[in-house]
Amino acid sequence: MSEKTGLALVFLTAVVSGASIFANNFAVSGFNAFSFTFLKAAVVSVFLFSAILLLKEFNSIKALTRKQLLQLASIGLLGGSIPFLLFFHALQLTTAVNAGFLHKTIFIWAALFGILFLKEKVSKTYAIAAAFLIAGNFLLFSISSFGFAEALILIAAMLWAAENTISKRVLSELSGSIVAFSRMFFGSVFILAFLALTNQVSSILAISLKQSYWVLLTSAFLFAYVFTFYSGLKHLPLHKATAVLLLAQPITVFLSFVFLGKEITLIQGFALLLTLSGIFLIVGFGFFLRMARTRGLSIAADRA
Repeated sequence: MSEKTGLALVFLTAVVSGASIFANNFAVSGFNAFSFTFLKAAVVSVFLFSAILLLKEFNSIKALTRKQLLQLASIGLLGGSIPFLLFFHALQLTTAVNAGFLHKTIFIWAALFGILFLKEKVSKTYAIAAAFLIAGNFLLFSISSFGFAEALILIAAMLWAAENTISKRVLSELSGSIVAFSRMFFGSVFILAFLALTNQVSSILAISLKQSYWVLLTSAFLFAYVFTFYSGLKHLPLHKATAVLLLAQPITVFLSFVFLGKEITLIQGFALLLTLSGIFLIVGFGFFLRMARTRGLSIAADRA
């Protein structure tokens, strides 16, 4: 699989993410956030295990070494459990606007971790694009304060970025579907342990029929998200893959405009333009530059 296909998969991840955020606007209220997260993780684990069986990758699971199992368990701990618990607890203490801004800083931490631990090289073009993305993110969410709750969300974002870094390294040996399954499976185990320690296990069985529908719907979105993202991340630099995910913001705004009639303000429009420009610089500019170089070499060869 080429980098081109990897980009296509991560673009699909961003579309799924944007649609998922839009769908969550209609989610039922009164649901225990931790139980909801556990149920989604458990259902997605079943979906991903089925995908592994269909892709005939079960032998790869049986062949996992102790080191690989520990790495996969750490992915579940750092990506599938602790940051979710921190994020949902913080959401009860702060605004969705502040949470949205800090959550979208994942690509910054991922780029830093990619440089430090994966030896990824970031171009000047990426630095300019990152500035556009940060500015667009700030204008869209306009963070109003920073306290304990915001610190928890920032820690969660860093943990997700750290998990992405470990995942990128593990993906050099394993498939995206196995890494995605491990994130959700081990994540659900750790969240269940948390629910047991805090006497909240009974809330899992207290969901209504209507809530179970939302569990299935959001699980389908989450399955598509993790399956496409980790499959794409296997063939992309970490800093590029996480930056492309910010495309989810314009998609959510567009869906809200089309289906809910929400107006797009001038500031929002400018913020979305900055976000799209940043993604183009990261992906499109490099693509066209490579194409131009290839064409230039071809013309030079013909002249020779």
